Parts: sequence; C-alpha cells; structure tokens
Amino acid sequence: MSHPNPTPADLALRADCSSCAGLCCVALPFAASADFAVDKAAGTPCTNLLADFRCGIHAHLRERGFSGCTVFDCFGAGQKVTQVTFTDRDWRQHPDSSGQMFTAFAVMRQLHELLWYLADALTRPAASAVHDEVRRAAQEVDALTRSDAETITGVDVAAVRQDVNTLLVRTSELVRAEVGERTKNHRSADLIGASKRGANLRGANLRGALLIAADLRGADLRSADVIGADFRDTDLRGADLTDALFLTQAQVNAAKGDATTKIPARLDRPGHW
Repeated sequence: MSHPNPTPADLALRADCSSCAGLCCVALPFAASADFAVDKAAGTPCTNLLADFRCGIHAHLRERGFSGCTVFDCFGAGQKVTQVTFTDRDWRQHPDSSGQMFTAFAVMRQLHELLWYLADALTRPAASAVHDEVRRAAQEVDALTRSDAETITGVDVAAVRQDVNTLLVRTSELVRAEVGERTKNHRSADLIGASKRGANLRGANLRGALLIAADLRGADLRSADVIGADFRDTDLRGADLTDALFLTQAQVNAAKGDATTKIPARLDRPGHW
C-alpha cells in the first residue's frame, strides 16, 4: 500500500529496500524460533538473500517461518547507510568495509527511530510549547545521520536517546493532558495475555508495556503513548489507534488487526491483517 500524501520527513524515515544493499539481511543475527526458521549469525548473509539484494522468498516470508522479517523496520536507515554514508558501495564489492558498514547500520537505525518520534512530536499541536526544542533536536540528530562513517559509528546513542527522550516525555504529557480525564498509567506494565477488550485506554501511558498476545479488541488507544510497547500478537481488531503517540510500523506489523482497526495515516496496513 502506498503512503497517502507522504511528507519529505516520512519518506526519509520509511524503508526503501530497493535502495539498500540488504543490510538487515546480513548485519543482524537471528535465532531459530517462532519468528525465524533458522539460526543466522551477525554479518552472515541470509540464505534467502539474492545477488541483487532482494529477498528470494519475500512474498512468502510468513509461510516459510520468517515472520520476524515482516515485522522488522529500519526506519529508512538501510538506504541512508547505502546511499549516503557509503555512497553506493556495498559489502560484497568492498568486504573490507563491511564491518564498519554493519556497525553504522545499527547506529543509524536507532538514530532514524529517534527522528521518527521527533517527527511525530512536531505533528502534535498540544505540544507546541516544546516544538522549538524538538525541532532543534531533530536537526542535530539528522546532522549526525549525515556524518561520515567514522563519526556515525562513534556516536554515543544512549546519550542522544536520553536527551531526545526528555522531549518525548514532555510531548507525551502535554498531549495526554488534553484528553481531559484521568488517564491510566501502565508504563512498563506486564500485560502479557491480558484481557483489555473494549477498554478505555485513551491517553494512557503504555510506554514499554508488555502487550504480547493481549486482547485489545475494540479498545480506545487514541492519544495513548505506546513508545517501546511490545505489540507482538496483540489482538487489535476493531481497536482505535488513530493518533496513538509514537506508534511505529514495526509495532503495527507485529500485531493482529483487521479492516476495522484504525491506525495513523502515516502507517501502512499490514498485509496479514
């Protein structure tokens, strides 16, 4: 599904596999599990990766036991490292640079994730009081992503994340305060398998909550802060996440939904829904 009226920021933070050298298929490790059919070490190409960096089983990943691949999202880091950091060089043609390339990809993905959250914050009128600070932070993080490989691999991501998170927390507080009612605090809560069908979670704090296999059918999650929440196999059929704070494509991909699930316009409806 194409993205409706994408902004430049959206396009820069959305994965374009056709412009990437298959970095996620090589740099990242995975273990045989419900998400992956086999073991693969970091830095080793997936056996399904073709010579042109396309996935040989892309249309059948879930049926072949690679649902984890359908959930992963690099936030556009793959094409940035391939096209900008290493200017169209790839790990096959330049094996001596592969280690640095894979490290840069890992850092870049985290920086692009922070840019995604900052971009979200800037769309929230209720958080206008911190928009100038958010905009400056976004410019600083974006500048890092356009640095040379040595600079990128040396970035203290934890420190950058801490500074950005201060602004995201403030954004969350301002947005959720507008709900105008007592909101629920489920920050980092263990809600694995919990029954929350039809629950009023509007404006709730669900930061880092474990929602694995939880039943959220028909739940109201508008303006809820879901940054870092684990949505693996969460049942979102009929749920309303129209303007959920900091929701990502990876979270949506990991969940179960249907045609009645409402998600932000900037996200794509997963094919398995």
